[in-house]
Amino acid sequence: METCYRHPGRETGVRCSNCERPICPDCMTSTPVGMRCPECARQRTRARTIRSGSDEPTLTYILIGINVLVALGALLGGASATTGGIGGSSLLQDGAVSRPEIADGEYWRLVTAGFLHAGFFHLLFNMLSLYILGGLLEPAVGKLRFGLIYFVSLLAGSFGALLLEPTSPTVGASGAIFGLMGATAVVMRNRGMSIMESGLGIWIILNLVITFSVPNISVGGHIGGLIGGAVAAFLMVDVGDRARLPEPVLALVCAGMGAIAVAGAIAVSSSA
Repeated sequence: METCYRHPGRETGVRCSNCERPICPDCMTSTPVGMRCPECARQRTRARTIRSGSDEPTLTYILIGINVLVALGALLGGASATTGGIGGSSLLQDGAVSRPEIADGEYWRLVTAGFLHAGFFHLLFNMLSLYILGGLLEPAVGKLRFGLIYFVSLLAGSFGALLLEPTSPTVGASGAIFGLMGATAVVMRNRGMSIMESGLGIWIILNLVITFSVPNISVGGHIGGLIGGAVAAFLMVDVGDRARLPEPVLALVCAGMGAIAVAGAIAVSSSA
């Protein structure tokens, strides 16, 4: 546990949202963009937010482009743009994740399912969420970490879907999107920002309510992705930065998480 830079004897888990120095409750000044230390609270400079980097979220744009292109391919292959079913397109049938196919060794479905969508509105809602969350998170953590979080969330979402939905084939980027929500919440907390004041907490709660109340939504995929993204962000942003671990080590840790998700998905499917 870190200690306050002004009071070395006091442990704290909060950092200044501008300079990122650890601060105790006596040194915190609440601002619209999080807690600030006494020095930064007196400054008139622009406060640092979660989107502290200057780079455009190009990886986010690339992921959106891939999802849209795949959706167009599925549409040309016979998929319905409105009904939301997956039976009309061989692309959806061959890419959806389900226990029998994974048990038969079609492991690529664990990835491809996260780039397929059942209908226009399914694609629209997921891509809008990816645009918003990617625009916040990617500049804050960098392209490498963002990509790792995204794919760990995707694989964890596929594992969760297989765990809780033994018979229904599942498609969609929702697992990865929920992972980005969890990761963004972790990064905001790390920088002393309130997820409730920012609106992210309400967004997560609303999506969880929809997940559990609306039929034909992959509960396992959403929860699995949320947990996977949050854990990946915690390991890289909290543990990794405090321990000053090099990026290759963090990449290996996330690769290990992805491997665990894949192994779990294979084990669950094989036991059916």
